Amino acid sequence: MKRSSLLLVAVLGLSSHFAAQAASDCAAQAAEKKLAGAAKNSFVKKCEKDALAANPATAGCETKAGEKKLAGAAKNSFVKKCVADAGGAAPAASAVGR
Repeated sequence: MKRSSLLLVAVLGLSSHFAAQAASDCAAQAAEKKLAGAAKNSFVKKCEKDALAANPATAGCETKAGEKKLAGAAKNSFVKKCVADAGGAAPAASAVGR
């Protein structure tokens, strides 16, 4: 049981790191391009989505969630569990639902 708990903590830690890294990278790219307002928001949203898709475990889990027609909290929960079961880093909930 302790081992499972430690694994879950490690996966969640990696997920928050991955999401934070993707968000900061995307924000930095938007700043380099001197984007503002709606253009910046659109760019960052697409950039973060592309970063999540680059993780094969996340992409497969996102596809499965779409096939099940999940949305919102149910989708976020499903994707987190799916990625954790696959041994990858789970995405942050805020990044998944966008």
